[in-house]
Amino acid sequence: MRVYLPVTLDELQQSSPVLLGPRPGHAVTSALRALWPDEDEEGWEYAAQAGAGDGSVALLGGRPDAPRLRVVVAADVPDGCVRAPEDAAVPSAVEVVCEVTLAQVVSVHVDEPAAAADVTAAAAGDEAALERLDERDLLWYDVTEIADIPVA
Repeated sequence: MRVYLPVTLDELQQSSPVLLGPRPGHAVTSALRALWPDEDEEGWEYAAQAGAGDGSVALLGGRPDAPRLRVVVAADVPDGCVRAPEDAAVPSAVEVVCEVTLAQVVSVHVDEPAAAADVTAAAAGDEAALERLDERDLLWYDVTEIADIPVA
């Protein structure tokens, strides 16, 4: 199953066989499909990725030393590693209960450095900054380019 995981850039750039531990994530769920029945797969995936982007902002709120960019990892994990949370706040929310390795990562999506001021403000609770971030697309990086992602 394809999942979209909110992370921070410093967390992503660690050198370890296990890239990420179990964590909340986002995916194309039946709840998401039911909410937007006329959408296509690409639209549902975009919505799940956007949910993970918001999750990355929330992570940054508690990590003041992390680079101020939203980061979303798209990974393919076994279906058994994904659980639906009891009281999901958003329809794409899932819990990834297994570790995620670099081999499972399909791509990484990151803000351009020019978004850092809005990311910083949004992480501090500025709703207007969060709305401006919703208008920005995340840049796509191949898994081999992780070390080359520019830091704000």
